[in-house]
Amino acid sequence: MEKLTFYALSAPEKLDRIGAYLSERLIRDVGRHRYGYVCIAMEALDQLLMACHCQSINLFVESFLKMVAKLLESEKPNLQILGTNSFVKFANIEEDTPSYHRSYDFFVSRFSEMCHSSHDDLEIKTKIRMSGIKGLQGVVRKTVNDELQANIWDPQHMDKIVPSLLFNLQHVEEAESRSPSPLQAPEKEKESPAELAERCLRELLGRAAFGNIKNAIKPVLIHLDNHSLWEPKVFAIRCFKIIMYSIQPQHSHLVIQQLLGHLDANSRSAATVRAGIVEVLSEAAVIAATGSVGPTVLEMFNTLLRQLRLSIDYALTGSYDGAVSLGTKIIKEHEERMFQEAVIKTVGSFASTLPTYQRSEVILFIMSKVPRPSLHQAVDTGRTGENRNRLTQIMLLKSLLQVSTGFQCNNMMSALPSNFLDRLLSTALMEDAEIRLFVLEILISFIDRHGNRHKFSTISTLSDISVLKLKVDKCSRQDTVFMKKHSQQLYRHIYLSCKEETNVQKHYEALYGLLALISIELANEEVVVDLIRLVLAVQDVAQVNEENLPVYNRCALYALGAAYLNLISQLTTVPAFCQHIHEVIETRKKEAPYMLPEDVFVERPRLSQNLDGVVIELLFRQSKISEVLGGSGYNSDRLCLPYIPQLTDEDRLSKRRSIGETISLQVEVESRNSPEKEERVPAEEITYETLKKAIVDSVAVEEQERERRRQVVEKFQKAPFEEIAAHCGARASLLQSKLNQIFEITIRPPPSPSGTITAAYGQPQNHSIPVYEMKFPDLCVY
Repeated sequence: MEKLTFYALSAPEKLDRIGAYLSERLIRDVGRHRYGYVCIAMEALDQLLMACHCQSINLFVESFLKMVAKLLESEKPNLQILGTNSFVKFANIEEDTPSYHRSYDFFVSRFSEMCHSSHDDLEIKTKIRMSGIKGLQGVVRKTVNDELQANIWDPQHMDKIVPSLLFNLQHVEEAESRSPSPLQAPEKEKESPAELAERCLRELLGRAAFGNIKNAIKPVLIHLDNHSLWEPKVFAIRCFKIIMYSIQPQHSHLVIQQLLGHLDANSRSAATVRAGIVEVLSEAAVIAATGSVGPTVLEMFNTLLRQLRLSIDYALTGSYDGAVSLGTKIIKEHEERMFQEAVIKTVGSFASTLPTYQRSEVILFIMSKVPRPSLHQAVDTGRTGENRNRLTQIMLLKSLLQVSTGFQCNNMMSALPSNFLDRLLSTALMEDAEIRLFVLEILISFIDRHGNRHKFSTISTLSDISVLKLKVDKCSRQDTVFMKKHSQQLYRHIYLSCKEETNVQKHYEALYGLLALISIELANEEVVVDLIRLVLAVQDVAQVNEENLPVYNRCALYALGAAYLNLISQLTTVPAFCQHIHEVIETRKKEAPYMLPEDVFVERPRLSQNLDGVVIELLFRQSKISEVLGGSGYNSDRLCLPYIPQLTDEDRLSKRRSIGETISLQVEVESRNSPEKEERVPAEEITYETLKKAIVDSVAVEEQERERRRQVVEKFQKAPFEEIAAHCGARASLLQSKLNQIFEITIRPPPSPSGTITAAYGQPQNHSIPVYEMKFPDLCVY
């Protein structure tokens, strides 16, 4: 070998003939089963290849590759391994001269086939598979960065390489799931095909450029589909973790797009398959969010919400096409529910990784998808009789709750913009108790910026709230502006929510938490006064009981008021106020424990059947509170006014009031809020006839306006140009004349300093002379 190597280096033009001769000898020896000579020939080729890097090495490489291919075609495992090792050595050599005609198609196919070896002997099978993986790794290294070589990223190559690597990852994972015996432990310490395949896959993906990611990811998705690997989802998640951590961060959004497209393509697959894809998407998206997700954020949420709506339709109809037939696959509702929960979890986990500005966009986007409540909402039911719109609202509100959890935004105007808050609170007016609870929890998530929420999960009347260790900051200017704009809207919905018959303990706990968090996060002096008025109005609701609420609801409202006033009295630190609240609570403990949270908000509430004769000592008195707080600088005049909710157009969506009730409330509000009560003329009685006349008159006016507009449009469409021009010119001249009159009236020339000039007709006329032409007397000259 030393002499041969010296000769080849001295006469490099002979290298191709040396390669051709050795190749011929090797092919002959393989055919005659002289494996010793085969090994000698390959060793000679390897050493020559490593030593020689002349310009004419390309022809020698052709002979070398021909010999390697001959060995790989052999059925002998040892020859296959020998050929692979030689190819790997060749792959690690950096050639000085490019090759334009070399092809690696055979090697990709053969190495991929070796990766799927099913030899009877486990040890030989492992060696062949590892040789196949090493061969693929060599092909990738040799071709991936050389533009003159065959494009390894073509689908025809990727469809062989990627599944071969995944097969070894999957197969060995299944083998390792069985408990190995202690004797096999030392063998396990060696590098396994799975570890080698993972390294090769990471190297392949790490070298992928922007335009090649798609071709590398598509075979992964197809492999997971073909082998039903979405349902256990463990292997699928592992694969995509390898992918996400291997590719360049700026390419992450391409993988997310591939997964989203695959989810859409499987929209009619089993719920377990779709749930697996969503779980993988969740893991991948969380990793991608640390890099660059780019414009795929809203695309991802749009796809997930679309799949959520489809799943609701599937669960209601029982089939993928909306009609059950003999050939239709029956859908299991519990699997669809599982898929829906997976989607909601993914929405929340991905949103938690986004920056604040993107999270705000996502929140508005989800809210825009929530069906608006309306009086004429179509009842679109399936076999379970559930309303499709209701299910959609619940699922989207669940998603919104996931996104809002942990949301930190210093400016509440940005966190709860008007268009979002209006839609959210209009949803709170619905009769559905579950939807109302979601709305309350979403509001709590947004308002709680210091992690105080869990401290109010239980309603109680603590004698010392310092044990709660509340984190309280001074109300910022932005928060003050927010409350000035939206406070009455919030109070109104809290008040209406308290009056619902379908409320349960969770609703009252949420209402208490919302009141407490507003007091801590957004309260100034005016807000504190309004919240006290609101809670006293809620106490009046329980006392007067115009809504005919059940006993539990009335006791719950009394208890809610006691808990909140106990909290706010200690937050304001006004001794007289605290004393009054403490006295009423102590009186209730002795005489009416059913009006306190400790007896109401328990598993078995202790209630009183007679709440009509409540004595004044058991109630928090507005006059007393106004007196004690007024002495401490609070607005006592405002405290004396009872709280009355503002009525808006949203009441038409609430399905709670008839037209007559709404009108009577409006008249009552006007009469109460009027500053001149004694001098006011009694409100006009509103009857059916007046309503009918108002409607008919408004319709007639609208008809006249519509007819006038039609005539104008028709005139400009059909009249000749001269007529239109004359009409417009007349209007323009009329306008000009009016302007001239106005100018003459408003702008008068100043009196002339040089005196009055007589006009031609003998009439005096004021005339202005410019300052630079005026002649001043000598006394004015300095």
